[in-house]
Amino acid sequence: MPKIAVKEVITGGHYDVDCYIEDPTGKVLYKQAKKHYDVHVQQAEATGVHKFCFSNEFSSFTHKRVHFNLHVGNEPPLLAVMGERITALTQMESTCVSIHEAMNSIIGSQSSQRLQEASDRLHSDDLNHHVIYWSVGEALVLFVVSLGQVVLLKSFFTEKRALPGAVTT
Repeated sequence: MPKIAVKEVITGGHYDVDCYIEDPTGKVLYKQAKKHYDVHVQQAEATGVHKFCFSNEFSSFTHKRVHFNLHVGNEPPLLAVMGERITALTQMESTCVSIHEAMNSIIGSQSSQRLQEASDRLHSDDLNHHVIYWSVGEALVLFVVSLGQVVLLKSFFTEKRALPGAVTT
């Protein structure tokens, strides 16, 4: 029963994490360090609970978000008797097979779209925060400049009084 594990770091730091997969007996099946994207396909030797570990130990200051897909097992044939059958498929059977293949293709496309949407949403949120901070900063600078201009213009139109005992010419 092959296992296919797909992982991709969506946000954080240099987009890399450590990853390892361990089978129920404790044997390490897969181990990679500082990878951004990886696909791992392997025939499982033991049945049971496998452990998947993602580590960000080397970069503890930046938080990361990881997208992870796991596909377990081979898909059984759509028609149980297809492997034993020598005759041609009926029109209904061939239509069912083509619809099934199209649905599998759509599932893959949807998974890819969800990953892209999550990545774009995070980027959009980050950009929104930067725009908000920049706008608040601009508003503060505009307020200070306006206040400075009012004080400067007021000083142009106020009459300076002479000090008592000062000689005026």
